[in-house]
Amino acid sequence: MKLVHNIQSLSAHDNPAQLRRDAWSRLVTVIDRLAKSDARPPALVQAANEQFETLDLLENYFTFPGKLRYAALRQAFAAGEFAHLDHDVQEIVRYTLALEDPQMGRVLEGETDPRAGAAPDALPFTVLIVDATIDAETEAQLNAEIRAGRMGGDEFVYDALVVPSFEDALVAILLNHEIQACVIRSNVEVSRDGSLPLLGQFVRDLVDSRPADEDLGPWLGEVIGELRPELDLYLFTNVAIDRIEDKVHRRFRRVFYVHEDLTELHMTILDGVRDRYSTPFFDALRTFAQRPTGVFHALPVARGNSLFRSRWLRDMTEFYGRNIFMAETSATTGGLDSLLDPHGPIKEAQQKAARTFGAKRTYWVTNGTSTANKIVVQSQVEPGDIVLIDRNCHKSHHYAMVLGGGCPVYLDSFQVEYLSCYGGVPLRTIKSHLLDLKKAGRLDRVKMLLLTNCTFDGYVYNVHEVMEQVLAIKPDIVFLWDEAWFQFARLNPLYRQRTGMECAAKLRKRYDSAEYRQEYEHWKADFDALDPADDATWLDNALMPDPDAVRIRVYATHSTHKSLSSLRQGSMIQVWDQDFAAKSEEAFLEAYMTHTSTSPNYQILASLDLARRQVDLEGYAMMEGAIQSAMAVRSAVNSDPRLNRYFSCPGPAEMIPIQYRPSGITAYAEETAADPDSEFAKIEQAWSTDEFVLDPTRVTLYLAQTGIDGYTFRNDWLMAKHDIQVNKTSLNSVLFLTNIGTTFSSVAYLKEVLLRIADELDAIRDDASHVQARLHRAAVARLTSELPPLPDFSEFHEAFRPSPATPEGDMRTPFFLAYNEDNIEYLRIADGEVDDAMASGRRLVAARFVIPYPPGFPILVPGQVVSADILAFMKKLDITEIHGYREELGLPVFTQQALEQVSIALGSGTP
Repeated sequence: MKLVHNIQSLSAHDNPAQLRRDAWSRLVTVIDRLAKSDARPPALVQAANEQFETLDLLENYFTFPGKLRYAALRQAFAAGEFAHLDHDVQEIVRYTLALEDPQMGRVLEGETDPRAGAAPDALPFTVLIVDATIDAETEAQLNAEIRAGRMGGDEFVYDALVVPSFEDALVAILLNHEIQACVIRSNVEVSRDGSLPLLGQFVRDLVDSRPADEDLGPWLGEVIGELRPELDLYLFTNVAIDRIEDKVHRRFRRVFYVHEDLTELHMTILDGVRDRYSTPFFDALRTFAQRPTGVFHALPVARGNSLFRSRWLRDMTEFYGRNIFMAETSATTGGLDSLLDPHGPIKEAQQKAARTFGAKRTYWVTNGTSTANKIVVQSQVEPGDIVLIDRNCHKSHHYAMVLGGGCPVYLDSFQVEYLSCYGGVPLRTIKSHLLDLKKAGRLDRVKMLLLTNCTFDGYVYNVHEVMEQVLAIKPDIVFLWDEAWFQFARLNPLYRQRTGMECAAKLRKRYDSAEYRQEYEHWKADFDALDPADDATWLDNALMPDPDAVRIRVYATHSTHKSLSSLRQGSMIQVWDQDFAAKSEEAFLEAYMTHTSTSPNYQILASLDLARRQVDLEGYAMMEGAIQSAMAVRSAVNSDPRLNRYFSCPGPAEMIPIQYRPSGITAYAEETAADPDSEFAKIEQAWSTDEFVLDPTRVTLYLAQTGIDGYTFRNDWLMAKHDIQVNKTSLNSVLFLTNIGTTFSSVAYLKEVLLRIADELDAIRDDASHVQARLHRAAVARLTSELPPLPDFSEFHEAFRPSPATPEGDMRTPFFLAYNEDNIEYLRIADGEVDDAMASGRRLVAARFVIPYPPGFPILVPGQVVSADILAFMKKLDITEIHGYREELGLPVFTQQALEQVSIALGSGTP
């Protein structure tokens, strides 16, 4: 079998660590049977050989058991020494498990223990050395010297893993999650034998793309920095200091000379890991909690003073523990810091977070991304500014429009009708609206494009392409990418290329280059030969922005608590705005002050600091586990005949129209695929070029064939019966999310629960009467062929349209107009009052937000005209939770008198 088609597809859609564990586990079983068998059946020998062949591809990239010891295992197998081999293999597997689970303690002692010579709780890691002059024996000697030089109090310890080539280095950082630093010689080999068996054309392309005057070692640092930006990189060179280019110093944490003492390298490696491990605010808070203090400020619970002596709150202190109260304070001095005006550990921690997540600046938010969204919008949008915004985005953005006075142009997403859900906003739709605004003379009022990436259902934009083509029409536009559910994307190279911060940095670098300027001049000459008045010129061609006019202004909001290890409501705002200091900083800080509590929760802040640490040191590995868990769920549902009678997990073919996925990808690679390499190639191509891709960690379970709607299935079947918790449903689906905390036991339990439900549904079907069977068929029809049409945004009423020629609306006026109940009347849907009013020719205008759950976004906003499609959708909604609508009252709409008064006041005539 071929281990990998290319580096990115394997890193995102396979789990080599699991592959390695599985191979060792199977080997243990087979070798044990061989050791106990006198006959030594050929089938068992062949099975053992297959596992060895898998491990042959992997073991050169791990420090344990090491190249020499693994070679000895191979020799023992070839010699048929199965009894001795059985002992060694079992010992290796036990110890490997102990390394993966610190609670198991140390199994082996002596030179094979990465912690040997250090404290028992020292944290081990691996340093990758790329050097063709070091053989296996020298590597073993080097590790012996490293261990001999350890001190008993060392906080961090490492072993060295030596590989000889460019290709081996890439495979190592992909496979070995323990690598935290790389030491590279300035000139390395391309591969060991020139055949490039693992990464093939991918490595050839990387090698060929390096600048002509650059050694392969520095170029390897560039590539590793792109794939694994969290790793510390060091270069060993014999080039004189005055000949080393600035870009080399930017790539590497430090440059060493080949004849220098290795002690300095050793100390620098430890210092690098120590820096990433450091959590400035958490460390300060922990120190504060351990100091004696006299408390004479607010907060009775500070230091637990109102709790620990209480007879009536013992359960509270027992449940939460002491430290949470010992660390509670309203002080911002004494080693702590102020979130609103940070100068100490909070400032330092936010700077570390900015580096980790690829931002120029990071701001912490302690009351969720709803607040983060409002801060960004209010800081960038002035009253009357036009914002192009996905109608299906989180409701906080709609409320932000009200607060900031922005005028939204609502963008409609493509629809996936059979799942009763929305996808993303096509780029053509965005460009078309911008062109309409330009023709109407309103382009100068356009301030922001606001999109959700990725959506709840897993739709991920081609962020680079969207920003580049939009900037060609509006070169100073501000982008806000709501990545509330997508902060984990930074952890993986395939995902990272579709994030706001990554694309902002790459676009700025691209537009500053001489190569782009030359490319742009050629493109412009061709483009200018076309008819600029024809929309097709702009819509049917890829656009390129003017490098002299373009400004990169990108913001991203992250719900750290939703995808990383942060406490509830911990969020971040990431800023990559080249005009931040000149145009936005003061307004941003004012908005930040407006929405941020003067009493932020220090525990949330500390958890944000710790979440960043985890991303830096183990996020890459944990992300692989999340993807693997999702793949396991998909495979379990789609391949099990007991389950796929009722359920399925749709993939790209079912959820993304073909015009948005030119790669032709239909599904994520399955083990049973006829050509796995081809499937891997399509995955990489899709993530590189397709307009939309699906995040594999969002697993949609289509359940229409059960006859049970999503809301009922979630509440009555999953939660009430089996304690399976999910967030989102549609009329005929539920959505499972896997994340860095998802365990394989959770995946196994989910499959078990779905099998139980399938068995229960079988029993119901087998015992059903004719009437019950007919009712079941009717229920299935309601969830398949009789779904309510998904409504698009209708329009704003003329009374709330700043410009009659363009679609943007003023939501602020109708929002506050509805504060006066005299301006509202309620029309009941069930009694036909809405139908009668619309049949009489009256245009009904929503007075408030109407937000059904599901789908969880407004189907009506203040000032919007109620359309027949929206009314039909509301009639068929079989749910009870609709924010802004009470069935007993009816739909809140503006009175005719209120609309006339607004129209007269604005001089827009009679509605």
